[in-house]
Amino acid sequence: MIGCGFMGRAHSNAYRKVGNFFDLEHECVLQAACARNKRNVTAFAAQWGYASVETDWRQLLARDDIDLVDICVPNDLHAVIATAAAKAGKMILCEKPLAMNGSQGRQMVAAVEKARVPNMVWYNYRRLPAVTLAKQLIDEGKLGRIFHYRAKFLQDWTISPELPQGGTGLWRLDVKAAGSGVTGDLLAHCIDTALWLNGRIEKVSAMTETFIKTRKHNLTGKLAKVGIDDACAFLARFGNGSLATFESTRYARGHKALYTFEINGEHASIFWDLHDLHRLQYFDHRDPSNVRGWRNIHVSDSDQPYLKHWWVPGLQIGYEHSFVHQVADFLKGLETGQPAGPTFRDALETQFVCDAVLKSAKTQKWEKVAK
Repeated sequence: MIGCGFMGRAHSNAYRKVGNFFDLEHECVLQAACARNKRNVTAFAAQWGYASVETDWRQLLARDDIDLVDICVPNDLHAVIATAAAKAGKMILCEKPLAMNGSQGRQMVAAVEKARVPNMVWYNYRRLPAVTLAKQLIDEGKLGRIFHYRAKFLQDWTISPELPQGGTGLWRLDVKAAGSGVTGDLLAHCIDTALWLNGRIEKVSAMTETFIKTRKHNLTGKLAKVGIDDACAFLARFGNGSLATFESTRYARGHKALYTFEINGEHASIFWDLHDLHRLQYFDHRDPSNVRGWRNIHVSDSDQPYLKHWWVPGLQIGYEHSFVHQVADFLKGLETGQPAGPTFRDALETQFVCDAVLKSAKTQKWEKVAK
């Protein structure tokens, strides 16, 4: 494990729990935790049960007792670590977004494919059972032809102009570490889910805004220009002809993590809300008119995605379980030889959409998504 912040905790919990609930050939052994601050990583390793610590990721990659590397560090370090890990023959799980931009992402894909190492990117919302159920309904043709896709991801934690940028905890506000703001941090989740559910996005028209233009930088102590986007909204056209709207901001008072999507098809519609993550709203126009209406599906039964591995029907699971499911699917892919997505190549498509969005916001024109 490289990195010992919030995502390091979420992933570590998944590695510890997966073998208790899923019958798998492989067992996760927490061999080493790595971070620059020895005091912090030592405490992290002790809490989560890692056998050893490192303060230099290069030393970690040189070890023969490490099979898989999990990259949970700021975005600007993803490429250099992943490329080196691939050359060292390590399996790789990498936090999202894949890279700082599509060009860097291409290099990462080339590295893992040349080395033929199993790889995956942590777009975990795919593996919440209600979202996976939505995928099943779409693939079964229940919605029919898709007309509209709309998604939003709203937060409010950066509104204060006194909040600094950079350093531990606030690197997401520093463009040199993050690459972008809400586009790569929040909209990347929305985009990945959309691509998975509804197919390729062909072109976009976007606008972004940075509401606070300067913030003190934690590393220099000086006032510095803010280079990331605080808010982003864009229109999109999918390859299947459907239209989409996407919105994300960190300036929506009252919202800590409001992620929703709705899909409208010729026969039916679905709606999902992260705040009510174990439920899927479903409307089917083919129902008899006297009982036609939105259904509130409580996704907790054993015949619904992943849930046979957990509790008795009616008892829901939460956010942390999406990470357990991702580890389980990755390990099952090792058994079967059928890699579970999103792989680096899958995540590169999301990166290309983010690139097109940021380009469109600058050119104020429709931009095609690279292939």
